[in-house]
Amino acid sequence: MGKDLQELKKNKRSLKRFLKSFKYCFEGMRYAFYTEQNIIVMFVISIISLVLGIILKINYTERLVVVLLIGIVMALEMVNCAIEATVDLVTEEKKPMAKVAKDCASGAVGIISIISLIIGIMIFLPKIIALF
Repeated sequence: MGKDLQELKKNKRSLKRFLKSFKYCFEGMRYAFYTEQNIIVMFVISIISLVLGIILKINYTERLVVVLLIGIVMALEMVNCAIEATVDLVTEEKKPMAKVAKDCASGAVGIISIISLIIGIMIFLPKIIALF
């Protein structure tokens, strides 16, 4: 039993397994980009935010905040995608609790998107006003 456990631990820590995890990571991102409309919208808004940050010369801390928020929003949208796929896998029927799971996951994305918008306004609006 001890030998089997050691072999199992060794297999879980291999370089090959580690490198394969990146393959799965990119497959998940590719799936989300090809199937989720909101990810594309968020990606475009992210690019606009980054370009606007360069044009308006936001400071280093503000850039960190913008990049962090972009990462959080995109990651949470992918979690939402995973929850929706899992619910769809479990049941094809319209069940109230399946709707709750999907709606709450979507709501989480909505909350962080609104927070990101507010923070974006706080960062960019004063710089835009200063131009005039």
